[in-house]
Amino acid sequence: MPLDFNKHVIEEFRANQGRVGGPFEGGRLLLLTTVGARSGAPHTTPLGYLPDGDRVLVIASAGGAPRHPAWYHNLVANPRVTVESGVFTYEADAVVLSGAERDQAFARAAEADPGWAAYQAKTSRILPVVALQPVPGPPKPNAASWGAHLKHVHDGFRRELALIREEIKRSGPGLGAQLRVNCLTVCQGLHHHHTGEDMAIFPLLAQRHPDLAPTLERLSVEHEKIAALLDDLQRVIADRGAGPQAVLSEVERLTTELEGHLTYEEEQLIPILDATVL
Repeated sequence: MPLDFNKHVIEEFRANQGRVGGPFEGGRLLLLTTVGARSGAPHTTPLGYLPDGDRVLVIASAGGAPRHPAWYHNLVANPRVTVESGVFTYEADAVVLSGAERDQAFARAAEADPGWAAYQAKTSRILPVVALQPVPGPPKPNAASWGAHLKHVHDGFRRELALIREEIKRSGPGLGAQLRVNCLTVCQGLHHHHTGEDMAIFPLLAQRHPDLAPTLERLSVEHEKIAALLDDLQRVIADRGAGPQAVLSEVERLTTELEGHLTYEEEQLIPILDATVL
């Protein structure tokens, strides 16, 4: 992409917690900062990505150009990179996939979006698939307060579930492999988020604000209901005979329950959390 275009996308991404317009609107986008292979200077590039459990995948397509993009050469030389998701900024190790792992990941991507296959068809080089594995440790929230951070996290789940619902509606008679991964990844993310609240945030709030006990009890009970819905969704996904409509039904059940939960939590906790500066 032209430098001016990238600069505009980066500024819009950072100003809107990962939401942008133009060709990236409604897609999954991250900002990848690599260290220049020759210059040693940081370079930031907006990239589409694929969910993959606790890591994300990016493809060095360069639109099917004959040469690998500069960011790919940078991370091969310096694998430690910085990733901005819109909600978090974190360090990651870049691992170039090879062999069957690379081929399976690319096949999933091409099945979900034929554009990847079109890029591959335009060039004789094999398009690299790179896994960005977060470095252990807490990521840095991209928010001014804990309340704003909670809203950003919630909105991230809302956007991802909306994307998944649209992907299911556009899918054919079968459920694509990448779509299964997308569903499982959001299930994993919700599980981690609620576990963190139950184990850390809620006990801290209970200690500092005893009057919140009824609210925190309700939220904890709702976590259990959502956990049961996540289990139901994962069981359907694991059934290779299940069609998109069966999965969509479970995703919509989860979305309805989750939206009520998120809205109530925001109403009750954001005013308190906003008093705490990150």
